Amino acid sequence: MSLELILISFGGGVFGALIGALPAFIFTGFVGLIGVGVVCAGGPPTILNDITFGAFLGPHVAFAGGVAAAAFAANKKKLLESGMDTTIPLNKFQDKSILIVGGIFGVLGHLVNYLYATIITLPTDTVAMTVVTSGIIARLVFGRTGLLGIRNPSRVTAEIAATSEVERHILPTSKTITYDIIMALGLGIVVSYISIITGIAVLGFCVSAASLIFTQMGYPVPATHHVTSIAGLAAFMSGSIYIGALFAVLAAIIFEIVALNFNSNCDSHIDPPAASIFICAFIIMGIF
Repeated sequence: MSLELILISFGGGVFGALIGALPAFIFTGFVGLIGVGVVCAGGPPTILNDITFGAFLGPHVAFAGGVAAAAFAANKKKLLESGMDTTIPLNKFQDKSILIVGGIFGVLGHLVNYLYATIITLPTDTVAMTVVTSGIIARLVFGRTGLLGIRNPSRVTAEIAATSEVERHILPTSKTITYDIIMALGLGIVVSYISIITGIAVLGFCVSAASLIFTQMGYPVPATHHVTSIAGLAAFMSGSIYIGALFAVLAAIIFEIVALNFNSNCDSHIDPPAASIFICAFIIMGIF
């Protein structure tokens, strides 16, 4: 822990607020791919460790800062239509307080991750766990819908109804589960194989994160980084593509459950992929 890293994380959070949480995460993916290329060429993992997942572009800093800034811009400043919207570059509002919130949550992300990873040394993906922690804090501080959102459809405000489907159930439908299983098995097998032959567990994650550029452009490309991240980790630690694929399916199912229960009828974003990643990583590290 150093003052320099704290200041850098403030800048990372400001960056996430300036360009938006999702665009910042997309940069995480592309820079991560550069870092993977450097490692494959025999270079050091500096870009991966210190930039992609560090105090600048780490999702716990830049993405989390953008998420908190969006919640603040929507629910406190009334400038953004919905705090659930992670795609809008908040620079459009030219409001310094929004940037400050992003920077503060960037620092918070750095400090919380340091607590989880270095002081407590939790056996999980502490970056993902920090993203969830930051999202929960942002909702409790800036939101009005509570941790689990509004469960009574009659109480859903017009603002929330316009941006979030009212969900009454806590488990995904069989149709959703079936779709997720097929998707996760396909991606899980491929990413597990890549993870084993390259020895780089995060390659699939970086590809998935970068692919969200098409989501930002308006195409119906889903988030898959929870599936590819967990498949890569499980395969890397177990040496089996089948175990990697199995955990990919588990990650997809946990994602749906978290999305239904923590990200429906809400006015800020708590990241379902991050929740799925840290839960599955805890199980994987406990086993292997």
